Amino acid sequence: MSILKFIVILLEVVVLFNLLIFVHEVGHFLAARWRGLKIDRLAIWFGKPIWKKKVNGIEYALGFIPAGGYVALPQMATMEAIEGKSENSGQPLPPISPLDKIIVAFAGPLFSFLLALAFGVVVWIVGRPMPQNGGNSTLVGWVDPSGPAGKGGLLPGDRILEIDHQPVTQFAAPSQQSVMWRVITSQGTNIDITYERGGETHVVQVTPFKRATRWYERRALRQILVDPAEKAIVDSVATNSPASAVGLESGDEIVAVNGQKIYSPMALVLEEDLMTNGPINPVKVKVRRGASEFEQVLLAKKPLKPANSGPSFGIIWQANTNVVLAHPGPFSQVREGVDQILGTIGAVFSPKSDVGVQQLGGVVMIVRLYTNLFQNENGWRQVLWWSVVINVNLALLNLLPFPVLDGGHIVLGLLEVVRRRPFNARVLDYLQTGCAVLLIGFMVFICFYDTTDWVRSARKSREQPVVFAPRN
Repeated sequence: MSILKFIVILLEVVVLFNLLIFVHEVGHFLAARWRGLKIDRLAIWFGKPIWKKKVNGIEYALGFIPAGGYVALPQMATMEAIEGKSENSGQPLPPISPLDKIIVAFAGPLFSFLLALAFGVVVWIVGRPMPQNGGNSTLVGWVDPSGPAGKGGLLPGDRILEIDHQPVTQFAAPSQQSVMWRVITSQGTNIDITYERGGETHVVQVTPFKRATRWYERRALRQILVDPAEKAIVDSVATNSPASAVGLESGDEIVAVNGQKIYSPMALVLEEDLMTNGPINPVKVKVRRGASEFEQVLLAKKPLKPANSGPSFGIIWQANTNVVLAHPGPFSQVREGVDQILGTIGAVFSPKSDVGVQQLGGVVMIVRLYTNLFQNENGWRQVLWWSVVINVNLALLNLLPFPVLDGGHIVLGLLEVVRRRPFNARVLDYLQTGCAVLLIGFMVFICFYDTTDWVRSARKSREQPVVFAPRN
């Protein structure tokens, strides 16, 4: 990636990410002004301000800790240890009603929901890249022969109907009706898989697999080692490679290998893997090019680079070959985002689930997601869709009844109504500050795993391209 492109992408990510935070805080800010509350500061990010400007008695600031933002409202529960002292610190101010506190606290999540809807309208207009069938397919494209599903007898071309007697409608998470999600959140030693083959329904039990992880990696989740069906379309072929020798071109689709229909490019990858520690055998492939079909024989050979690479055909496959533009309605997008976050929260707090807080993502994961998406041709459309999901997440997570979050302020306001008197300001300050420190510590904990994931991914992406020796 060129330096200029990297800078442009970085600016896009920074602007978009800060927009999500800014709109949320503007909700609190506008509600506070509407209800007549004293406002000391509107800040994006925490910590000592690296920039600030005072306008009409309100300080606008940018902190140095990129972990959120806040509106300093001294008439509500303050967090001086986090936000810093203000000109009104220690000075008595008129009390505000519990209703005012609840309105101001709820306004932030409300504005996040409204921003999610706004993004949803844009997605509805410009389209969202989705699988050609709308994602509503559970057709198996690839099964690892040595994995749980392979040992249980599943084959490419099977259609999975149920996981543990729960129906599935699509393959990939985060939908709660997906194969991946049902496997991840399953709890028994074995998983019952109901699938269809040749018009007949079968049920098989498999024992899920979890890969070993190191101390700096997130704990692995359950897998059965299957992939969804995807067309095996050639993106490009390496110079002097076996694929180049037989004339394969970009856009060619491999539809069969050794006379067997395939449902994924992984079928060719398996053939390469089998030759790593075994004999190199010719592989007959049926190729579809436009309206015509023909057969060719591929004979893998070991490339010059990388030095430790096994025999290869030299094919680079197209990714996301079944993608089309869909135009879901704004409210359906928000509803999907709500279902995703509620399902995730339920899995995290389930005592028997393998999904824990370690699997959650934070600021670094969002930045990484946006950075990766902006590099793709249709990535900006995906960025818009993920902005719907992230705003919904931001709204719902802030509504959790945890002190320092908006939901905590709402609960405190309701308790004031019940008690008919406000809480002690000093006690609230200690409570808010302690919970804020815990929250920031948790965010640092999540950012550690987000960062190590990103570093490992970046190293993997720098792997050497496959280079073959010139043909005689």
